[in-house]
Amino acid sequence: MILAQISDLHVMRAGKRAYGVFDTSACLARAVDRLNALSPRPDVVLITGDLVDTGSADEYARLAAELARLEIPYRLIPGNHDARATLRTAFPAQPWDGEGDAVCQYVDDTWPVRIVGLDSLVPGEVAGSLCDARLDWLDRILARDPARPTVVMIHHPPFDTGIDHMDRLPLRGAEAFAAVLARHDCVLRVVSGHAHRAMSATLGGRICTTCPSTAHHFALDLEPGVPARWTPEPPGFQVHRFLGGNRLVTHAATIEAFPATRAKAG
Repeated sequence: MILAQISDLHVMRAGKRAYGVFDTSACLARAVDRLNALSPRPDVVLITGDLVDTGSADEYARLAAELARLEIPYRLIPGNHDARATLRTAFPAQPWDGEGDAVCQYVDDTWPVRIVGLDSLVPGEVAGSLCDARLDWLDRILARDPARPTVVMIHHPPFDTGIDHMDRLPLRGAEAFAAVLARHDCVLRVVSGHAHRAMSATLGGRICTTCPSTAHHFALDLEPGVPARWTPEPPGFQVHRFLGGNRLVTHAATIEAFPATRAKAG
């Protein structure tokens, strides 16, 4: 099984650009083209939040129109830029657990790898949170089939990134999340976004990764106190290949395709 992942699409109203620079809708269009061209084709695309920029209905309409071109099933979770009720209305076919402004999360057993979408959104805040109710729900879902290989999707990375302006707004409840993960060997990977960079860490004995944005990136600033800066690094995505058992390999790739050249031995 192959799972592709894109994140932090930040689709905006027509004519708007992120920071006056990045045409996020055009970036998403290129990402859709790239995903459709992959061979072998992924079984599902995971989209880990910040789907749109302000949570408006017209932004979600633009997002839905672009994702309609995606020739692969996809699963969504909200990020801090999203609005739950509007998201649900725009994407009623997603397997949401609950309705209205309730948390947008679910479990999907369609494929060999169980996909759990976990909602870390706190309305009106940049930081995320995993409250007791959300973690209890996750604990019950994972315990329901403890041998089932599982990928957990969440928008906010559950670990310190080393980028100071990101870590000043950490995911609340990360320690309790780690305790849940430690109880369930079935979790092969926790995949997230929000950081606008590719990173990896461990939490509760599980590998956690972040996915680059389809549009724009935070600069790799590891000095304390450095303010947020954007950088026009190549937009990217990730591919997670399930090899059976507890084996999941994660690949990082760029949206722009580069021609392959045959390597010479030695």
